[in-house]
Amino acid sequence: MQVKYLKPILVASAMVGLSQWSGLSMAQTADQLYKRSLSATCANCHGTDGKGVVDGGMPLINNLTSEQMLAKLKAYKSGALEGTIMPQLAKGYTDEQLTTIANQLGKKQ
Repeated sequence: MQVKYLKPILVASAMVGLSQWSGLSMAQTADQLYKRSLSATCANCHGTDGKGVVDGGMPLINNLTSEQMLAKLKAYKSGALEGTIMPQLAKGYTDEQLTTIANQLGKKQ
């Protein structure tokens, strides 16, 4: 192969490789943003640190494991657990979304 053809081939190969890497990176970023956006709705009431509010109107959630949080979310959704706003909020999510929220916010064991 002549040298004059080598440079365009290398440049084209690099561009294809970078475009594949960039697409994968964007997909991962989109997935992370999706997970964070689902979890961010909880901060409206429970705070960004999950401690709730001082007067106890909103319970803290930062002490729950992912499994405990998912169990509570599903209980709110099914009506097994009563609450002021949580039953209505939980019913608006699919089980997959509730799992994502619990995995994002729950304490890792």
